[in-house]
Amino acid sequence: MKTKYFKYIFIIFAIAIMIFAIIKIKGDEQKKENTTTETKQEETTEVTELKLGVASFDSINPILSKNKNVQDISKIIFEPLMTLTKDYKLEYCLAKEWAKQSETVYLIKVKDNRKWADGQKFTADDVKFTIDRLKDSNTIYSANVQHVTTVEVVDSTTIRITLDQEVPFFEYNLTFPILSSSYYSDKEFNPDIVPVGTGMYKVSDVQNSALILTKNENYPDSDKLKIDKITVSIYSSIGELYNSFKTGSVDLISTQNSNLKDIIGTIGYQEKEMKGREHDFIAFNTQGEILSQLNVRKSICYSIDKSNIVSSVYGDKYYTSSFPLDYGNWIYQEQDSSAGYNLEQAKQILVDDGWSYKYKYWQKTINYRTQRISLNFVVKASDANRVAVAQNIKTQLENQGFRINLIKANDTQYQSYLTNKNYDMILCSMNLSVSPDLSTFFGTNNLANYSNEEVTNIMNEVKNSNDENKLKQDYKRLGEIYKSEMPYLSLYNNKYTVAYSTGLAGTLEPNWFYQFYNIKDWHK
Repeated sequence: MKTKYFKYIFIIFAIAIMIFAIIKIKGDEQKKENTTTETKQEETTEVTELKLGVASFDSINPILSKNKNVQDISKIIFEPLMTLTKDYKLEYCLAKEWAKQSETVYLIKVKDNRKWADGQKFTADDVKFTIDRLKDSNTIYSANVQHVTTVEVVDSTTIRITLDQEVPFFEYNLTFPILSSSYYSDKEFNPDIVPVGTGMYKVSDVQNSALILTKNENYPDSDKLKIDKITVSIYSSIGELYNSFKTGSVDLISTQNSNLKDIIGTIGYQEKEMKGREHDFIAFNTQGEILSQLNVRKSICYSIDKSNIVSSVYGDKYYTSSFPLDYGNWIYQEQDSSAGYNLEQAKQILVDDGWSYKYKYWQKTINYRTQRISLNFVVKASDANRVAVAQNIKTQLENQGFRINLIKANDTQYQSYLTNKNYDMILCSMNLSVSPDLSTFFGTNNLANYSNEEVTNIMNEVKNSNDENKLKQDYKRLGEIYKSEMPYLSLYNNKYTVAYSTGLAGTLEPNWFYQFYNIKDWHK
């Protein structure tokens, strides 16, 4: 009887364990199911809208717009024949091949499988139409085609472009946006017309205060774009745009404004900072009596503290620079920006070269004739910041014993100085080209009156070379000559900033040419 009792107890206990196990398994399954459901809900609530903004909007036509923000955004709507990678290397876009038939003739093959957002086929006629519009419109891209004399449509996928003179690296000029000739066949070419493009997104709605962009179904792999909709809000002022970014109404802004952090603060967003296109430098007249002497140029360069200039004039919001292409260009990777600032070495160079400091001048006697270092330094008077830079440089050089006569020239006078080269030193500023062409610095009639047979040979070689390794070697050598011969002294580049919401995920690798690399993977 006792045995049967324990037997019943054991059976009841076993049944209880089985019931508990079944309940536990079902509970785990339900929990897993709930977790899966929650995950799916999280996935389905992923935001697929990107919010951008434009201040002082003029036109979405990329050829007619003068607005830098519009031009940046338009690059996801309209495409060029050639584009640039994030390290500024040329690559194909709507073109698939180009060849240089002579110094002034280019043959270009375009892709035959691309369509406009309205479904029309992209052809060589569109390229000719665009270049014709660039030639007869007031556009920022006019310089790209200023030497184009004829554009011949050879067939539907081939065009021949003829120039009036050789243009080094002309292929880089083909980075202007292409517009549809068929779309404008019955429309006027004016700022109010919204063109179609071949890019990732298209303008699907124009509202009073915004443009709505959606995926261009005719773009290859458009289904892989994670961002379905882009709202481009239009603001009356840049201040209003910045405030909207601060409050989260705009996800991304780009600017050359060095005071951005003073306006939007330093928290609540992420940013990418890089060297911009604006490059300032001193050109030395290497044919002048004093500055034709290399050791004098060296001493001057070693006497100038670029960091002091950037700090005192620009509040450390610019980048010091040592060469025009040292902004991350693939063709030139040397990044030394010190240029040998060394006050003791600056003086010793002069002493070793026979100069002595007497009667408040550096001087030396050559063939019974005494030379004194007294230099005219020209700056454009209308640019307050650069006048401050020139004054800073004058002070630094005078502290080393150089006599500097600072000439503050009006705009007309300044241009006359540049044209006639009647200066010892001149403070220059330029927006760097998208191409690696250094003709401004080393070409015929360059700003320094500088000539060097090796440089001339390299310049002639690189303009006809496609060998990347050889190009890198040649540009490295140009950089070495630039720094050792010192016909110029690069000073600094402005800062270009892209600020974006902390909620914007994906890989953001912008440069001053294009903000939207990897946009296919962006999400929120």
